[in-house]
Amino acid sequence: MKPVLAVVAALGLLVGCSNSAASGETPPPTTPIPSTVGGTVPVPTNTLSTAKPTDAAKPPQIPERATAPPPASAGPVTAKNLPAPEKLGDGWKTYTDPGGSEQGFLGNDTWTRRRDGHQAAYEALPVGCANPQPKGSLPVPLHALQGSYRTGSDQPANALLLRFADATKATAYFTGYQARMKGCGDSGGLAVQSLWSTDTTAAAVRRYAEADAFVEVSVVRGSTVALLAQQSSNPETEGNWSHSVASELETVIDLP
Repeated sequence: MKPVLAVVAALGLLVGCSNSAASGETPPPTTPIPSTVGGTVPVPTNTLSTAKPTDAAKPPQIPERATAPPPASAGPVTAKNLPAPEKLGDGWKTYTDPGGSEQGFLGNDTWTRRRDGHQAAYEALPVGCANPQPKGSLPVPLHALQGSYRTGSDQPANALLLRFADATKATAYFTGYQARMKGCGDSGGLAVQSLWSTDTTAAAVRRYAEADAFVEVSVVRGSTVALLAQQSSNPETEGNWSHSVASELETVIDLP
């Protein structure tokens, strides 16, 4: 399984695409409402909750659907909140992802696209870890925006922005995210190796079994969490790069 950063990601985040089957999690059960057939036999009918999602640590009841090309912005979050490619490294450029059925979205002829906040925040979490993951809930962002890049060596890179209702919720998600990354372990379907971390920034390597490795940078600033990941054949050598990227993300991700 490879990430989309999906996220991420690693974003992989930017983050790695996950689903309930891959993670071993089961979507929340729906409420059965009895109905009748022929006026005599009760038949349970499942209905989906109309309440807004409150826990990004659980998968959405309805996955993100590709029924139309997504907008290029997500509420107040736009391309201005992502670093210009030249700030990320020599030869970096934005990439217009055409999407498709395998990618799960329709292309919108530009390099940024709105994501469903719940889906994006859930998919950014590490899946396939050898160690049990924390059980606590995570806030759901109000807005999510994904941007696509290509590195100077033409490797894929993605950035995911999660804009929360306030800084408290953003910090709570970032803290829970880091706890899951650090607790993942270095074996299993996904191995996570920490490169460095502070209270508000971190860098790690995600390695998927028999697949690619990604260097992931994560930042919280104000009410926004950013996850940016690039595919790398030598991820352990990207320490200096990840520090510079963290600084660039801090500059722009929480601009109004």
